Amino acid sequence: MIINMGPQHPSTHGVLRLQLELDGENIVKATPVIGYLHTGFEKEYEQKRYVQGVTLTDRMDYLAPQSNELVYALAVEKLLDVDVPPKVKVARVLLAELSRINSHLVWLGTHAMDIGAQTVFLYCFREREVLLDIFVHLAGQRMMTSFIRPGGLMADIPADGWRERVKAFLDIMPGKINEYETLLTNNPIWRERTQGVGYISKEDAIDIGFTGPFARGSGVDWDLRRDNPYTGYEEYEFEVPVRTAGDTFARYEVRLIELRQAVRIAQQALARLPDGPYRVEDRKLSLPPKSEIDTSMEAVIHHFKLATDGYDTPPGEVYQAVESPKGEVGMYIISHGENKPWRVKVRPACFVNLQGLPKLIEGRLLADVVACIGTIDIVLGEVDR
Repeated sequence: MIINMGPQHPSTHGVLRLQLELDGENIVKATPVIGYLHTGFEKEYEQKRYVQGVTLTDRMDYLAPQSNELVYALAVEKLLDVDVPPKVKVARVLLAELSRINSHLVWLGTHAMDIGAQTVFLYCFREREVLLDIFVHLAGQRMMTSFIRPGGLMADIPADGWRERVKAFLDIMPGKINEYETLLTNNPIWRERTQGVGYISKEDAIDIGFTGPFARGSGVDWDLRRDNPYTGYEEYEFEVPVRTAGDTFARYEVRLIELRQAVRIAQQALARLPDGPYRVEDRKLSLPPKSEIDTSMEAVIHHFKLATDGYDTPPGEVYQAVESPKGEVGMYIISHGENKPWRVKVRPACFVNLQGLPKLIEGRLLADVVACIGTIDIVLGEVDR
């Protein structure tokens, strides 16, 4: 029997369709069918000026927008050979780790609910609401903040208690993670549904190209923050969790430890967040403060032209990657010396990880499909780009 699961099924985490060939309840063959959410982001980047492209990054993996903003900003800055101020580097680490916590909370809550543990979903979204309020305080948006931009940040860190709110959130998170583990880790039903389910060997993980928690759950000890550091990650103390079981439970363990490590890194970044400028002084990348703006007609025309036409970049090509919550996300940009990129190619973690779904579920029972989809932690906005 051949059946379709999705694209409207809630457990497919977006508009994913699976074409399943069954022998009774055993899955003989599984074929992911994508494209229902196709947005054409990569071509859209080529129609946008470099600063405008930030709004597209937020909408790929919309659960970790700051990670996507960061990789795009770093790629453009590499193209322009721009070095940002120290405050920007520390703030970017802080925001990237808060974004990692946000993404992992959504993953854990929805993954647990798919399998039947509804209480964990409510707990995770309780903490996520606090985090989203922090993003609103920072940028005025819950999700699509567009706060990390080429050349620095959208604005300075709020001085009206934002740091205190972040500290209070980070202080309570270890206890909340303990609650999640109490509900799940030694729960016999949870273990029955996850241990030995969705197995991927280390060799297969490398061959398929898995990265992030998916790869580390199969014994691949690789994390870009440690092994190819960017924006100052080499200055922070943290551990990279690795498990060798290669199943759904191992990936659950990896992500739970990553939640703790993200809190640890964010606390370090918050403690060392310095004063100083929040963007470069290059006026092609950022307008001057209001107090320094020349209000003469010639200056107004000049600033208007910069705002509407953007800035030209030197010809060349760059690739920049970051460790997003779901794995390696990379930006490959080719410039022909104009105010828009000639070509933008995204290396999305979700798209690559989704390639391994058939290997996870073929030969298993139909009941294991939702657990295997959840363990990948995909966002179709990043797949159908």
